[in-house]
Amino acid sequence: MPSRRHIREAVVQFLYCADLEGGADPAALRDPFWDFVTESDRRSLQLATFRTVHHLAHGREGRLLEFVERQEIAFALLTAWPEAENLKSDLRRIAELESGWSTSFAKLERLPKDDDDASVAESFSTALGTLFRLDRDLAMTRLRFLQGIEDFPALRGQLEAVAATIRRLQRISDRLRMVEEPEKFPEQADLARLRESKAEIHELRRKADNLVDAILLKKESIDETLAKVVDNFSPERIDPVDRAILRMATYEVLHADTPPKVAINEAIELAKRFGTTDSKRFVNGVLDRIAKNAAARSESQDVL
Repeated sequence: MPSRRHIREAVVQFLYCADLEGGADPAALRDPFWDFVTESDRRSLQLATFRTVHHLAHGREGRLLEFVERQEIAFALLTAWPEAENLKSDLRRIAELESGWSTSFAKLERLPKDDDDASVAESFSTALGTLFRLDRDLAMTRLRFLQGIEDFPALRGQLEAVAATIRRLQRISDRLRMVEEPEKFPEQADLARLRESKAEIHELRRKADNLVDAILLKKESIDETLAKVVDNFSPERIDPVDRAILRMATYEVLHADTPPKVAINEAIELAKRFGTTDSKRFVNGVLDRIAKNAAARSESQDVL
């Protein structure tokens, strides 16, 4: 699962991007922002998915050649049975989809694996999506054909050879469903890495979005609090990175369960990472005053 530091770094980056002069509406910014922030993680996930698919496809060509040979015989047999026209159509469709599967997989294999270009993750995502869609169509058509055979007892024995090959090819598709949605198959230990990677990307966005929403909801009161401790305060006078860090940390000090010392220390680390030379001292000073003021108010309320 994503670390607390990772989540807060993403929140600061989002608040910074959303608060630039002329910046996009936060809601409109979300998808492109997350595409950018998770680019490296998504690329690693897509490559890991490809490698798993590549492993599963090992030996498929042999099964496919066997299917092609048996399909021709079965097709000729079905031609003599006008009442089995639907079976013949499904068998023809299986052959077309199997060919399309091979073409799609070949394109996937040709994609660059070591390029750091930003389009790599998107290219793999698109190519894998195409392959998975093809495979789902193929699985449905295979099932329809295999079920259709049951309606023709006289043909069942003669079609068993092609049916057996179709079932062997379907076993690859069954595994492919697990690769496409590994979270639905927690018992598959070999897919643990894919499950964890997908879950981490999803959880990072979910938790960061939740924190951003909470901060934006109280943005006005947060800025009022900052104005009380920053001389001549106005948001535009503060460095945008410092502003994002201060808003997040002020929210955590005043409205979350985060201990003030933890929130301040984390904000200082973020200022070191993303801010200017003076950011650390400035952020520390502002948040220290906010925390002390909050503590004083709390003590006075307890007295009352």
